[in-house]
Amino acid sequence: MKRSEQLSKLKNTQQWDVIIIGGGASGLGTALDAASRGYKTILLEAVDFAKGTSSRSTKLVHGGVRYLEQGNIHLVIEALKERGLLAKNAGHLVKNQSFVIPNYNWWGGLFYTTGLTIYDLLAGRLSLGRSKYISKKKTIEMLPTVEEKGLVNGVIYHDGQFDDSRLAINIAQTAIEKGACLLNYSKVVNLLKDDKNQIIGVEAIDHETGDHYEIKGAAIINATGVFTNAIMKLNDTIYKKYIVPSQGIHLVFDKSFLPSDHALMIPKTSDGRVLFAVPWHNRIVVGTTDTLIRKHSLEPIALESEIEFVLENAQRFLAKKPTRADVLSVFAGLRPLAAPEEEGKSTKEVSRSHKIIVSETGLITITGGKWTTYRKIAEDIINKAIKKGKLPNKPCVTEHLSIHGNKPTTTLERMNHLYIYGSDVPEILELQKNEPELKEKLHPDHEFTMAEVVWAIRNEMARTVDDILARRVRLLFLDARAAIESSEKVARVLAKELGHDEAWIHKEISNFKGISKGFLLKEFQ
Repeated sequence: MKRSEQLSKLKNTQQWDVIIIGGGASGLGTALDAASRGYKTILLEAVDFAKGTSSRSTKLVHGGVRYLEQGNIHLVIEALKERGLLAKNAGHLVKNQSFVIPNYNWWGGLFYTTGLTIYDLLAGRLSLGRSKYISKKKTIEMLPTVEEKGLVNGVIYHDGQFDDSRLAINIAQTAIEKGACLLNYSKVVNLLKDDKNQIIGVEAIDHETGDHYEIKGAAIINATGVFTNAIMKLNDTIYKKYIVPSQGIHLVFDKSFLPSDHALMIPKTSDGRVLFAVPWHNRIVVGTTDTLIRKHSLEPIALESEIEFVLENAQRFLAKKPTRADVLSVFAGLRPLAAPEEEGKSTKEVSRSHKIIVSETGLITITGGKWTTYRKIAEDIINKAIKKGKLPNKPCVTEHLSIHGNKPTTTLERMNHLYIYGSDVPEILELQKNEPELKEKLHPDHEFTMAEVVWAIRNEMARTVDDILARRVRLLFLDARAAIESSEKVARVLAKELGHDEAWIHKEISNFKGISKGFLLKEFQ
């Protein structure tokens, strides 16, 4: 996956079948769906793949236990099917994760065992394991640092866990392997229309070169997530709000706060929200919140009220009480929820289902949805384009399509941090063998090596320090201070590989430090 090759493909193609705006989960999934059906496909991402919402999830591939409680059976069945398919198609990144619900009242065990048994049945053949009631003693054994005071019993169930931005990169690689053209740092600045006000293409600018392109195509897809309204402003004559952003935040702690392979799930916190504490890359990710946000941002910042909410609830359910000083990283993400018909609905009432809108101009826009169902969302988008006469009818083939890197990964293999590269692991080891200096650790406190940095630049279209430390290697999400300390080393490797000068290095380090502030609590910035 090399950017120069993708630029060449863009310049040598006059007409496309499918043009996709946005390189998050929905956009990348759509590029893969379209290319694998045989359509000439191009995707344009204004910054980096999965830069926004798609790298800031709770790291779960799940059916949605909360949606079951709300009675949204259709959404749960769809998501459980997609969870099972994703576990098969990207076995190196998606794993079976057991969750334990500690109950502090006598009826909780019965209530949640019954509900989660239904959850398992809805998954059918793609179930990841059977839910069951467990004793107080077993609950403590599985969650050694759970708050024992008042604990009555527990329930164990199974869902999926994954690395979101790594999956995004692998989907991008797969789409390219199927013939798609994908470009990051290429922003769509205008929509091209004919004299009948029908959309026929886009105007884009390459942020690296400053070059402008007029790109013509049959089906134009708007998959820009929280930035949907901005694209719709270019499309509509009358402004309308299509999405409402809801913010969710996560705090990352050392594994000692939950030294277990099992995750903790609290189905109802003090304000009725769900709270997870999930093992991820040898750390614990705790979240999330659900806060309506008026303004969207490429770098959303966790509100103090959200940080306190997560901390208070983590302290309530963990015997080892995490404090602000223990937060290694904090990250915020914006969910692009489909706007409700009536103003003023809370985010809990706004549907998590995806919604496809076809404008009078012919622009096809996707709103809502979640990572778990990215493949089905993509299938629905391309099917809609076919139905509207934009594309010749060709069947979807992604249900059993293996994602780049896919291989079954054992528990033993997962003990080596390189497991997330799947079938690419031998090539990274070969890189270390051929260039021994790349065996050096990126940071003394972490396992990541310089070989992974070089791999990301040469094979995963990483262009900036942020691309590497946030979305390819994930250090910024795991330990923000260590990421800042590693930034100069990464900038110098980037400059060497991409041919940048000393001024670029200093600017890049400064940019990354600015981004990193949002991952630190205010007293540590």
